[in-house]
Amino acid sequence: MKNLLWVLIPAILFSCKHTDDKIVDQVFADSLVNHYTSPATEVAANGNLLFWKKRLDSIPDNFVNAPEYASALVSSFRLHGSIADLLKADSLYAKANEANQGKEPGIFRTMASLAMLQHQFIRTDQFLKKALEIEGLSMPNAFLEFDLAFERGEYQRAKKLLPSLKAANEYGYLFRKAKYEHYSGSLDTAIDCMVKAAQKMDGNIYLQQAAYSNAADLYIHKGDLQSAYDLYKKSLLISPTDMHSMTGLGWIALVHDKNDSLAERIFKFVQLHSQAPDILLKLEQLEEARGNTAMQKQYAEAFAKKAGDSVYGRMYSKYLIDLYTSILAQPAKAVELSAAELNNRPTAQIYAWYAWSLYCNNEKDKAYTIYKGQVSGKPLEGPELYYMGKLMQGLDKGYNARQFFKAADKNRYDLSPGQQRDLAKNLE
Repeated sequence: MKNLLWVLIPAILFSCKHTDDKIVDQVFADSLVNHYTSPATEVAANGNLLFWKKRLDSIPDNFVNAPEYASALVSSFRLHGSIADLLKADSLYAKANEANQGKEPGIFRTMASLAMLQHQFIRTDQFLKKALEIEGLSMPNAFLEFDLAFERGEYQRAKKLLPSLKAANEYGYLFRKAKYEHYSGSLDTAIDCMVKAAQKMDGNIYLQQAAYSNAADLYIHKGDLQSAYDLYKKSLLISPTDMHSMTGLGWIALVHDKNDSLAERIFKFVQLHSQAPDILLKLEQLEEARGNTAMQKQYAEAFAKKAGDSVYGRMYSKYLIDLYTSILAQPAKAVELSAAELNNRPTAQIYAWYAWSLYCNNEKDKAYTIYKGQVSGKPLEGPELYYMGKLMQGLDKGYNARQFFKAADKNRYDLSPGQQRDLAKNLE
């Protein structure tokens, strides 16, 4: 493939060390943006999608065509972020399940996995139970059961399943062990597991990039932005289609390098190549960093309109709650969203969202009751720690507020630029 990107990369990789403290190499970022060409893997995926669509259109009753086309749609969703592809795949698997009279456990597992991608954990549980009824706790079912237990906050159940997964699929085991170690507070172990998972998948581009970009996210969480950048870059050198890692470069450029113009170029590039709402949120945070409230609100409204569409279900509830309790100033909507999410996955994190939403909606006593009963003493992530600090501050519990702020500061790069500034001010 004739692509100047690959000509530039060797020189970039072995260039001299930076003379300042900036992390994102602008030459590397510019090469990705200016010389992007769809790699062979993306071309092949698009061709595969078209092939199976034509086969299904011409022979709709064939048992093979619908699942193959659905699988191609899921791959397309992962590449381009179109929710329509995911919903179409979901519909095709449902039809395949009917055609098989609900007797094929693999179809139920796939339907469960697609429901999980959409954060529909009650549906996931329903489909998994059907697969378990047919073949019991097979290894594929055990992996899915771990995923569901973890997402729904049943951490002890997830922990018990982990050892049995190791022999079956080392990548899958390491990926899930990383998630559990992160939850339990062993961040370095989690990162090590995720990097090892990536190394196990040499040759499988999607799975390798998923592990490298997740490991990079963990480094962001830890506050080691140089190591995060190195892994995002490593993933992009495998294939420049990894828009999550591209977004990661933009985030580091924004919050560490204070290079908002480069961050904007990267985010706008991702916006051209991904149909997912996520990048609108990054653009909102970019304008927040600039102090441009009018543009920040414009992007916030655009994100809320797109991510709040019923086709996304509850995939973006956390981010919508954040916006509705801040720039969009609609706390009643935040209360509604967080209360609904509790039925889906009643974790300490969701209860923290609920408590914060109630507080912002002037239901302070109820907010504190929820905090005491469901949040206090539980493991939380950076945004939830910050929320609880603000909650304690608003309830005149200064000591508790400071403890939450100090904990949130360890994960400050998980916060928006405005939240980072407010956090620093509260820790002065």
